[in-house]
Amino acid sequence: MSTDTQNEGDDLEERVSNFLRRNFPQIQMHGGSAAIQDIDRETGEVHIQLGGACSGCGISPMTIQAIKSRMVKEIPEIETVHADTGMDGGGGGGGGMSPSFPGETSDDGEDDEGPQAPF
Repeated sequence: MSTDTQNEGDDLEERVSNFLRRNFPQIQMHGGSAAIQDIDRETGEVHIQLGGACSGCGISPMTIQAIKSRMVKEIPEIETVHADTGMDGGGGGGGGMSPSFPGETSDDGEDDEGPQAPF
């Protein structure tokens, strides 16, 4: 019987992995990565770490919000999603560029169009 429980757990991890691949192919296309850090089957919590180009990307907060809202709708066992890029004020960040936003001006006085959301 414990084999059934293990298979169900593996299935959940596989479904979360497939969800990320299916819903967010642009993460990989833009040099980023998404890795499952932990899945707590009892509480329904999943921890996702975005890395690579996601660290320091100006649209990573939008990507994180989309992951959080879509995953709980698509995978019923998931109650809460924790996702971050590791750039939450911890020292020694990933060395990414500062985010820019549409309409923001740079030092040379020209408008910066900023990054375009890939989704």
